[in-house]
Amino acid sequence: MPRFVVQDHRARTHHYDVRLERDGVLVSWAVPKGLPERPGERRLAIRTPDHPLDHIEFAGTIPEGDYGAGEVTIHDHGEYEPVTWSGDRIEVRLRGERGEGTYVFVPFRKAGPDQWLVLRKKDGRA
Repeated sequence: MPRFVVQDHRARTHHYDVRLERDGVLVSWAVPKGLPERPGERRLAIRTPDHPLDHIEFAGTIPEGDYGAGEVTIHDHGEYEPVTWSGDRIEVRLRGERGEGTYVFVPFRKAGPDQWLVLRKKDGRA
């Protein structure tokens, strides 16, 4: 099963990086308020550049002047099951150390090209 990580990133603005392993890279979003905790709850997710796979275990300091400068810790990690993966909808079941849940990422076109929404589905897992 592919892996995922949620990193707590205390950079210029505090946010969480959600990264999903796919096709040899980590497909990534910056989620300012973190993944939704309750079913039906939506959060903004900003698509960021893909990261190399070795970044899945990164925790530490990104030096000032580098992209993403600040402190990074691992908030959760584990494996995920891709349910749907297309340009208009990514649905995944995360199985992490902090819990499980099904999340849907969809483009938020009204807000801009890299803007997405992530919502938590009702699935009996938490």
